[in-house]
Amino acid sequence: MPSMSLLVLRTSTIETTLAFYRAFGLTFAQEQHGTGPVHYSTALGDTTLELYPAETTQMLDRKAGGATMIGIKVESVDAVIEALNQLGIQPLSPAKDSAWGRRATVLDPDGRLVELTEGK
Repeated sequence: MPSMSLLVLRTSTIETTLAFYRAFGLTFAQEQHGTGPVHYSTALGDTTLELYPAETTQMLDRKAGGATMIGIKVESVDAVIEALNQLGIQPLSPAKDSAWGRRATVLDPDGRLVELTEGK
């Protein structure tokens, strides 16, 4: 059965985006392959998540073609929302219990929709 092994997110605000995803409890390692750009990498289960620098462009509408939505299970949705609040980031939809468990949605610094769900 196929499975995801790599997800690369390009961002024009690498430090801000790094802080955003660190608020989820992720730990990133700085990497550089040959003469390529410095970027950051972390493991999400069996998937490697990498943050790469990109040129500044207009932010995509989160519902437009080419936009990306990411779902990440975290230990505590409320704790992540609190950490994001300290970075000045408010949730798009506040933390609430649902049929899928406790969840919230936020926009990352590049406008990608991120759904947070509480892991069991």
